[in-house]
Amino acid sequence: MASSSSSTRNSPFATRPLQNRVTPTGDIIATPHRGLFTGNRGIIHDPATKTLLKKRWSSPAWITCLCEFRGWRRPVMARRSWTELFFLDEATAFAAGHRPCFFCRRDDAMRFRAAWEAGNGASGISAKTMDAALHRERLHRGRKRLHPLPMPWPDLPDGAMVHQGEESFLVVQGRVLLWSPAGYASVERQLDDAKLLTPPSTLRALDAGYRPTLHPTALS
Repeated sequence: MASSSSSTRNSPFATRPLQNRVTPTGDIIATPHRGLFTGNRGIIHDPATKTLLKKRWSSPAWITCLCEFRGWRRPVMARRSWTELFFLDEATAFAAGHRPCFFCRRDDAMRFRAAWEAGNGASGISAKTMDAALHRERLHRGRKRLHPLPMPWPDLPDGAMVHQGEESFLVVQGRVLLWSPAGYASVERQLDDAKLLTPPSTLRALDAGYRPTLHPTALS
């Protein structure tokens, strides 16, 4: 589903970024930096103040959408409909626990489901079933669930994300890149005690061949 930018033009809120940018740990922050994708977790905002409610999700269907679809553009947080969230790229959305939307990203969603089934030894899986599995994997007592690495980080598939200390890292082509709201940066780090951010079932979909859309800074 289409959406507009992370702040609203010609409104009292245009001078400051809204709290609608999702980090790899699933937190929602305010930042002026733009992302490649939008998406949602249901209604979690107050349209009168354009601020988040205390809850950070109202539906187990956490999806990743196109920022523009068929020319549709939604004013952000303008009404009591789903809350428009934004992601640096698809790897970030996956790490936070989202999946592709079956409406505006149907081809990607079909490819993701096929890879999810292949990687997880399943068939005929519905979006609802994937959502239930992801919900178990992304949260623990309401907070982001971290998982042990199933293999050394250089062997993780492209698009996987890991966490160490207070920082998140993308693995691509056997190298590690530091995540920030503005993009990725090359770093030299020992990640022996890092934890997996990407839900294990999504990781297996990546390992089965799904290639997420990455921010240009990951490819430079």
